[in-house]
Amino acid sequence: MGQLGLGRQFGRLALQLDGAFRADGVFAHDRLRFVDFVDDVEDMLEDVAWQERGNKEAADGFEEYMLRHYSG
Repeated sequence: MGQLGLGRQFGRLALQLDGAFRADGVFAHDRLRFVDFVDDVEDMLEDVAWQERGNKEAADGFEEYMLRHYSG
């Protein structure tokens, strides 16, 4: 996010992601489906990009990238 110039929003996003990971940093699959999590994160990133740049295109491709690389 810092590389995109969106680092000021990190704290707010971190609060919204609370509960998606266990205390040890492992994704909580028993609480949330990974596909739903990735979709929610992309929506949040699009909102941030719109607020910061007036263009939500900066987040395009996030969901596809994550699912292709991490859903197994």
